[in-house]
Amino acid sequence: MSTAVAPDLTRFPADVRDAVGRLAGVAERTPLQRNERLSRATGADVWLKREDLQVGRSYKVRGAYNTISRLDAAARAAGVVCASAGNHGQGVAHACRVLGVRGAVFVPGTTPRQKRARIRALGGDVVELVVTGDTYDDAAAAARAHADATGATLVPAFDAWPVVVGQATVAVEVLEQLGSAPDVVVLPLGGGGLVAGCGTWLAQASPGTRLVGVEPAGAAGMAAALAAGRPVELPAIDTFVDGAAVRRAGDVTFPLVRDCGAEVVAVPEGQICTEMLDLYQVDGIIAEPAGALAAAALTGGTVRVEPGSTVVCLLSGGNNDVSRYAEVIERSLVHQGLKHYFLVEFPQEPGALRRFLDDVLGADDDIVLFEYVKRDNRETGAALTGIELGSADTLPGLLARIAASPLRIQHLDPGSPAYRYLVRGGVPG
Repeated sequence: MSTAVAPDLTRFPADVRDAVGRLAGVAERTPLQRNERLSRATGADVWLKREDLQVGRSYKVRGAYNTISRLDAAARAAGVVCASAGNHGQGVAHACRVLGVRGAVFVPGTTPRQKRARIRALGGDVVELVVTGDTYDDAAAAARAHADATGATLVPAFDAWPVVVGQATVAVEVLEQLGSAPDVVVLPLGGGGLVAGCGTWLAQASPGTRLVGVEPAGAAGMAAALAAGRPVELPAIDTFVDGAAVRRAGDVTFPLVRDCGAEVVAVPEGQICTEMLDLYQVDGIIAEPAGALAAAALTGGTVRVEPGSTVVCLLSGGNNDVSRYAEVIERSLVHQGLKHYFLVEFPQEPGALRRFLDDVLGADDDIVLFEYVKRDNRETGAALTGIELGSADTLPGLLARIAASPLRIQHLDPGSPAYRYLVRGGVPG
């Protein structure tokens, strides 16, 4: 059962204004830029709030600094600790160095090396980085244990009033920069700190604005909480969107998200990858998976907006490790139906591979992976074969030729155990 104390919402406007003052000169007032590609794709007037240009390349510094700057002298002397998938840790590290407070940042082993390096760089000599566990929740448990043992103040990534208030300053800036009320605001959603803060502010300052929170399909914890009427723990999550892969919505954030009227939707990880690539190749913007989450809901059709409406979409993080792009491309191709994997059982006789190439493959089909999985017996051997299509529309023709072929060919579904076992541990779309 939750022990979280319900926040006093009458204090919210004053607390947010106080946070705006605290963050002045510490956090960037990030630009609000119209995006031609997204505007053309949706028919709306789409503006990107560029939090990828923020200190630490994420909005997380807002909540982290607002929390630590409010501590009294005794609490600052005892130090702070946090758990993070990477971006919150950078915010805490920056705040610690600016304020001269010692801190410890716990991250899971899935946190990209680029984010770890940035935490060390921003924190300097006052911050210790600890890598532990496989998920954010593992790191969170270790951070709580550290706080209990040392007396350090725990700085939550999302589930605390000062953090929610700090994230609300994003909405304050959006309304000031736009100069009018947007029709729609689309925000990424993990534990709920950003949507709780911005949603509560918009409900009061711009009640006609439609707010949409976007979760990764593999970690839709807030949707599960809304369905259950309380935060619940997901049995399993996909950690690819590491900045939003949270197993359980927050006790503080859940009622705020529920009561602000936000819509909550989920986007497949493969669509997020496609949007990451479009941001990079068309717009020249480097976005991490969580950073592209909100925009992916627009380009993937998950969030429909009226033509001519004004839409603000938060680009929330720019901490993407270049080594991840191979997986990003893979997931995008699978999601778009352009890449497929098959187990082909070849007879051990001359010309078998040539018949497969001539009779099964189409003119624009390309073999991008071919490796024997095992030799079944002296007569046959199975090969894992990856095929990239020139167009997703040609898949029915390929499948028809496979059905007509004398070869035994199994199409591996991305959700199947065989796919996850054989194809790089699985890249669900």
